[in-house]
Amino acid sequence: MENLPDSQRVVVTGLGVVHRLGHDAETFWASLVAGRCGIERVTLFDPSPYATQIGAEVRDWNPEDHMDPKEARRNDRYTHFGFAAATQAFKDSGLDMARENPDRVGILVGSGIGGMATYETQLKRLYEGGPRKVSPFTIPALIGNMCSGLLAIELGARGPNFGIVSACATGTHAIGEAMHMIKRGDADVMVAGGAEAAITPFAYASFCSMKAMSTRNDDPATACRPFSLGRDGFIMGEGAGVLVLESLAHARARGARIYCEVAGYAATADAHHITMPDPEGKGLSAAMTRALRASGVAPEQVDYINAHGTSTPYNDKFETLAIKKVFGDHARRVPISSTKSMTAHLLGAAGGIEAVISAKTIQSQTIAPTINLNEPDPDCDLDYVPNTARAAKVRTVLSNNLGFGGQNAAAVFRAV
Repeated sequence: MENLPDSQRVVVTGLGVVHRLGHDAETFWASLVAGRCGIERVTLFDPSPYATQIGAEVRDWNPEDHMDPKEARRNDRYTHFGFAAATQAFKDSGLDMARENPDRVGILVGSGIGGMATYETQLKRLYEGGPRKVSPFTIPALIGNMCSGLLAIELGARGPNFGIVSACATGTHAIGEAMHMIKRGDADVMVAGGAEAAITPFAYASFCSMKAMSTRNDDPATACRPFSLGRDGFIMGEGAGVLVLESLAHARARGARIYCEVAGYAATADAHHITMPDPEGKGLSAAMTRALRASGVAPEQVDYINAHGTSTPYNDKFETLAIKKVFGDHARRVPISSTKSMTAHLLGAAGGIEAVISAKTIQSQTIAPTINLNEPDPDCDLDYVPNTARAAKVRTVLSNNLGFGGQNAAAVFRAV
């Protein structure tokens, strides 16, 4: 809330992204505004036997461009992405650890799945060569908190440090909990977001067996179509989105450039089903309502909603219903888009990369579109900014994320 002291208001001062559409926040954002899609045929393994053969892979990527070669070899692809995005965000913020109290700088970069490639590779070694063939770096590489740990070592940050795991709500939960740490005085600076690298054979086999992913392999760029009548499932993406958060007092004292404020956040559970959202949108509507209340923002003051919008039959319908419950008449006036139509679904990194999108929306006064929205579902009848970016006056953004297990997260970003 704006009447809070500056020490308890939390602002975004750094952005970092690794994605198929850009290895930095500016390139990534330009791709979204242009309506580019990052979904292509999978090349990380032979996808031919799989029902889903497409995804948004990070391409032209060498982790050694971003971290020590020895650490790159020891760590998983998800950590490579998170480390690169986080160090990029830290550089963007202009922070200098030599001037900071390291006990007041924390890291909270989560992952929904963690080191899946490491898990698969080392299991194969075990089954083919026996236990002595398994790398001693296996456990450190696959655990979901290692990205935060490695970043702390790199930066010398001794503040709060761990990894959140809440499936596709992970990134938003990490940012929201990091915000609370600053508000309650546990840190001055938090590096927070999500990283994921789950385009692997085992992950694809698992999601395909659930019939959760789209099978439109013949035309990858149009396969992800949130809110459209013909949508048939989500598409996997990989990468990372990370923010630098700090108290407004700290940011102003050092003359930092401020993208926006993290004004409010809430987390709820559906308590309904392990994978399907609540059909009445109860958990998500409660998360949105609580996040708005925490930020002191009325529903009619929200200028844009970055929807979870996974392109699955259930999610898009139920999210639309939840938005209508919370926003009433304003639901038909507020622009909404699913940037997953271009990024695909980054699972635990989705909330991180969509927080970057929220900050860039406020900074640029431009709303990225929902592409492939040519045949709207009658049950999804709101303004989803179809196909083309839109210039708009945007002061306040609400970002939603939902995860398997019925976990919901909503965050409010506001201009300062």
